[in-house]
Amino acid sequence: MALKLGDKLPRLTLKDQEGENYHFSRLENTALVVFFYPKDFTPGCTKEACSFRDHYQEFQDLGAEVVGISTDNENSHKKFASKYKLPFVLLSDKEKRARKAFGVKPGLLGLLPGRETFVFNKDKKLIHRFNSMGASQHIPEALNSLKKIQGK
Repeated sequence: MALKLGDKLPRLTLKDQEGENYHFSRLENTALVVFFYPKDFTPGCTKEACSFRDHYQEFQDLGAEVVGISTDNENSHKKFASKYKLPFVLLSDKEKRARKAFGVKPGLLGLLPGRETFVFNKDKKLIHRFNSMGASQHIPEALNSLKKIQGK
């Protein structure tokens, strides 16, 4: 079942790029941007991750943390984060539990995992959801939704 606006952030524990358990609950009093992407090191996903990296300080200034999720394993995430100097956490969703909990639909006629971004306010309620296989619009969509809740 897909998340709808106003829904709470799902309670999940996934492995991060260091192989450690990561709980979203550790981010208290922080807005959260969760972006699901198909695969490490592919052109579109690299562009999207690097764009989130390049705008990371803007997200931080708006009181938000960024988290990327794909079905790649922790080792792949570690190499991807290291190569592109990604300052945010990447989570491994090999069993697709997070994709299911968030309701991320497959893209490209069901051939690729979907590319979708979710923005949660400090109370961990969903305030914006954006689905597009094109990587470039996810960052401005997320930033604009955070600016709206802050009246900027």
